[in-house]
Amino acid sequence: MAPSPMIKTEVAFKANGKQAARQRFEGVFDVLRDEIVADFTSKGMPQDAINWYKRNLEYNLPGGKLNRGLSVVDTVAILKGRALTDDEYFKAALLGWCVELLQSFFLVSDDMMDQSVTRRGQPCWFRVEGVNLLAINDSFMLESAIYFLLKKHFRQESYYVDLLDLFHDITYLTEMGQLLDLITAPEDAVDLSKFSLERHRLIVVYKTAYYSFYLPVALAMHMSGIPASQGSFAPYKAALDILIPLGEYFQIQDDFLDFAGTPEQIGKVGTDILDNKCSWCVNTALAIATPEQRKILDENYGRKDAEKEKRVKEVYEDMKIRERYGVYEEGAYKKIMGLIEAVPETPTADGSPVLKRDVFKVFLDKIYKRTK
Repeated sequence: MAPSPMIKTEVAFKANGKQAARQRFEGVFDVLRDEIVADFTSKGMPQDAINWYKRNLEYNLPGGKLNRGLSVVDTVAILKGRALTDDEYFKAALLGWCVELLQSFFLVSDDMMDQSVTRRGQPCWFRVEGVNLLAINDSFMLESAIYFLLKKHFRQESYYVDLLDLFHDITYLTEMGQLLDLITAPEDAVDLSKFSLERHRLIVVYKTAYYSFYLPVALAMHMSGIPASQGSFAPYKAALDILIPLGEYFQIQDDFLDFAGTPEQIGKVGTDILDNKCSWCVNTALAIATPEQRKILDENYGRKDAEKEKRVKEVYEDMKIRERYGVYEEGAYKKIMGLIEAVPETPTADGSPVLKRDVFKVFLDKIYKRTK
């Protein structure tokens, strides 16, 4: 049965709204890029260096989904409960682009460590002709641009130091997660004895959840004037307690879709088995494997061989990984919803802005039962 014209119109309206939001956000990038390049130029840098830095910014920032950056803008709007003024939008989008700068810093360096080939449908920056190991310094410059922008636009704000602390702390935590990932699952040295569900949890929490989920919301909370404490309630602790499990749920879902999702669904062919990834699927399998199943996993996981990959997938099916994921997902959803419902939304005695449950419900609604 074909969709009704009303449904088609609603879908088109939502798509157009998302596209317009992205275009407005990208318009702020153009302003910020010009500010960064102008400051670089003011230091007396020659034209070839100016061109290089500008190219670095334009190649590595705007091409992704921009979910993290846009989340800052969306969260500020939810917390304020109204449409943002032009100045508020610019500042929220600026913080969003700082998150995207951090992401780009991580990705440029991570691609070198993993010797990856493509990123966002184009060659990894270090593989671009003439770049090579200069990409190491380029990644540093992407990170440093964060602090230039924060100083230029937030130096006068009472929460400026909070922003600095947040970016420094989250960067450090993410690098801890990257270290764990690198020493646990190198592509060229398969050793499943290093794998465990607890190791997987630590990698996911530190490498992904802090900067992808907590950072955008915490930035928006600071900009919106949410204080460190409201009586006995600690808003940032509550946000952390919700967003870290939510980020863990998202990554486990991603791991499952790499195994169970079709290329049409997820937009790519899953490669976690071939690439020796410390995935939720293999760690769940290892936790319940019989000696015979463990032998198959040891002999076939992480090998660049389609037949060996098939053998691993057969073990997954025998172990009912799909059903186990379904049980996990329902449990995670209920746990996170319980944490969200525990957030008080009653006005505070001092009239300070209140943390709103919708901040977290929006994230959860986007993720729950996701198929791509």
